[in-house]
Amino acid sequence: MRLPRVPRPRSLAGQLFGMQAVLIAVLVAGYALFTYVSDRGQAEDAARSRATAVARSVADAPSVHEAIRTTNPTKTLQPYALQVQRDTGIDFVTIMNPQGIRWTHPDEKLIGKHFLGHIGPALNGTSFTETYTGSLGASVRAVTPVYDNGHIVGLVSAGIKVEAITKRVQEQVSALVGVAAGALALGGIGTYVINARLRRSTHGLNAAELSRMHDYHQAALHAVREGLLMLDGQFRVALMNDGGRELLGVTDDVVGRSVAELGLPAPLTGALLSAEPRVDEVHLTASRVVIVNTSPVTGGERRGTVVTLRNVTELQSLMGELDSERGFTQALRSQAHEAANRLHTVVSLIELGRAEEAVDFATAELELAQTLTDQVISAVSEPVLAALLLGKAAQANERGVELVVSDDSAIDDGLLPESLPARDLVTVLGNLIDNAVDAAQGTVRARVTVTAFTDESVLVLRVADTGAGVDPAHAEQVFQRGWSTKPAGPGGRGLGLALARQAVGRHEGTLTVREAVGGGAEFEVRLPLPTVSSAPAATPASVSGAAGDAVAEPEPTPSEPAPPKPAQHALPGGDV
Repeated sequence: MRLPRVPRPRSLAGQLFGMQAVLIAVLVAGYALFTYVSDRGQAEDAARSRATAVARSVADAPSVHEAIRTTNPTKTLQPYALQVQRDTGIDFVTIMNPQGIRWTHPDEKLIGKHFLGHIGPALNGTSFTETYTGSLGASVRAVTPVYDNGHIVGLVSAGIKVEAITKRVQEQVSALVGVAAGALALGGIGTYVINARLRRSTHGLNAAELSRMHDYHQAALHAVREGLLMLDGQFRVALMNDGGRELLGVTDDVVGRSVAELGLPAPLTGALLSAEPRVDEVHLTASRVVIVNTSPVTGGERRGTVVTLRNVTELQSLMGELDSERGFTQALRSQAHEAANRLHTVVSLIELGRAEEAVDFATAELELAQTLTDQVISAVSEPVLAALLLGKAAQANERGVELVVSDDSAIDDGLLPESLPARDLVTVLGNLIDNAVDAAQGTVRARVTVTAFTDESVLVLRVADTGAGVDPAHAEQVFQRGWSTKPAGPGGRGLGLALARQAVGRHEGTLTVREAVGGGAEFEVRLPLPTVSSAPAATPASVSGAAGDAVAEPEPTPSEPAPPKPAQHALPGGDV
C-alpha cells in the first residue's frame, strides 16, 4: 500500500506572503468596520442636531404662535410644516397640542390623532431627542415645547427616518469598501512582489530548511581543511573559514575589511582582486604554497567572489624532490648510454689488437667517475646533500654545464640538526642549482660552483654561475613568484627561487644574491644552527685570474679518445 505523500511545507516566502495577506485583510476589514460604526454614529448625531434645530426654529416661528391661537390651527400649520419639510430635507414635522394631538402630519389622514412617541420631557420644558418607531417607521426625532407668554401652548417634533440615515451611511460604506478593496489589492500586489524576490533569494526554501542549511553551512566551514574565502562586490571579506585563516596567516577578525588590507603578497592580492576567474594558480604566502581558484558570483549583477585555497606546500616540496630524482634518473640513463659507448670503444680497441690502449682508456674513465664521487663525498659527507650534488652534477653535465664543489665545502655526516629537515635543504639547494644551471647554460666555459660549510653555528650555502648575472635593481624581484628572465614554459617559471626563499624564511635564515667574481650571479643562504657546533672551514687557497678557472689539460692526440676533464674545486672561500 502506497502511503500518501506528505505535502512539502510552504517556502519561507510563501509563509510570509500568507501572513502578510491575512494581516492586511484584517487591518483593512477592521478599519472598514470601525469607520462604518463611527460614520453611523456621526450620522445619527448629525440627524439629532438637525432635527433639534428644525424643531426649535418651527417652535419659535411667530406664524406658528399666531396659528395656535386660532380655532383651526391645522389650516395654517399643515402647509407651513410641509414647506419646512421640503426646504430642510426633514422627513416629517409634526406640530401638536400639549395633549399630543397632531395639528400637522405628512399623512393628512393621521392629523387629529395622538402623536406616537414620548412628550413628557417636552411638557416639562426640556427639548430632547430619541429614536422611536412611529407611523412613518423608525426615526430619529426631536421634540421641543412651544411657549406663549411663558406657557406651553404646543409641541413640535421634527424627525429623520433611520432608513434615510442608513442609506447615507451605506453610500459612505460603499465608497469605503471600494477604497479598502483597492488598498487590499495594492497591499497584496506589493506583498507578492516583495515575497517573489524573497523567494528567489531563498530559492524557495522554508524556514526549517534554511535553518538546517545554516547548520550544515557552519559545520562544513569548520570541518573542511581547505581554505574558503568569500568576497562581496567591493572585494571586502564576507566570510573566511578556519582553513583560510590558517593558510593566509590571518589571526584578526577581517570580516568587512578589503582584501588589500590583509597584508598578503602582491601577486596573491592581485589574484583575489581580479574580476576574472582564476583556475589552479600557484601562489606563495609567508610560509606556504597554495593553489588558488576564484569564481565570481553573479545573479544579473556581480555579487562577489568565492575563493578556494589548497595547501600544497608539502606536495610542492615532494614534487621538487621528485624532479631531482627524475633528473638523476635521466642522468643515469644518459651515463649508461655513454658507458655503453665507452664499452664499445674498449671492445673495438681490443679487436684491433690494441689491448694496452683499451686498458688505459678504461682505467681513465673509471678514475674520472671515482674522482667526481670522491670529491663530493670528501667535501660533503651528509648523505642527502651528497646525493643531490651527484645527481645535479650529472644533470648539469648533460646540459653542457660543469658543476664543481669548492674546496671550502666541509659538512660532515650528522652535523645538521633534526630542526633542519633534509627536504628543506633539497628545496633550497636544488632550486638554486637548477636556476644556476639555467643561467650558465649556453655560456663560454659554463660552470656552476657550489660551496657548503658551517661557520659559527650557521650553515652557509653558496651557488655561483657563469651566466649573465642579476641586475642589482632586480635583486629582490628574482625571489618573487613568477619573475624570470626566460620565457614561460608549460608549467610556468619563476617559482624555484620563491620556494627557496620561503623555505629559508621558515628557518629564520637569509637568502641574498650578488655579482660573482668574474661575472654571473652568486646566491648565498645562511641558516642558523643553534644546536650545532661550528665546523672548521678549510683554509682557502689563493688563485690568480678568473675564479673557477680549470687547470689546463694537454690536448689528446688524434689516435686517442679524449677523456672528459675532471671537475675542479672553486677557490677561495666561496668567491667564485
